[in-house]
Amino acid sequence: MFRTALQLARIATAAVTGTVTGVVSGTVTALTGGTDDRDLLAPDPADVFNADEVPTEEEISASAAAYAKAADQARAAERNKRAAKKLISRLPAGLYGGRWLIERVVSTRQTPDLDAIRATYKRHGLGEVPMKEVAASLRVTDIAPVTVPAPVDLPVAAVTGADVDVAA
Repeated sequence: MFRTALQLARIATAAVTGTVTGVVSGTVTALTGGTDDRDLLAPDPADVFNADEVPTEEEISASAAAYAKAADQARAAERNKRAAKKLISRLPAGLYGGRWLIERVVSTRQTPDLDAIRATYKRHGLGEVPMKEVAASLRVTDIAPVTVPAPVDLPVAAVTGADVDVAA
């Protein structure tokens, strides 16, 4: 029940503010009663505050606002970094402008080769490769009350598009 109410609040907020992201899938989910995999709620971790430790509303609001602002800045920084990298990644290694050294270095990070692992599992008849879920993402959404415009009385024809004689 709470999740549906939260989804409806998001839809209403997005509709009023003109935000389109997530409105279509959220509306379909809310109207059909289905589930949207992106909005499945994860359980709280073990280290959440107990009832005696919960900070004040002001502290929570300030932290949530700071978190949301920092997340927006991080997304903007990532967009700027990707845009700059488009040009820089095509340059040959060298010194540019007397101060910018562009070079490529071998990474020490490694990742499992899932294609090779799947082939090994298949070869040995072990079935599917076991996978585990990643950690839940923390999402902070400002759902401050919004002013919804008053409904406008429209003739049935305006709503349905039917040719109706309103004067009758």
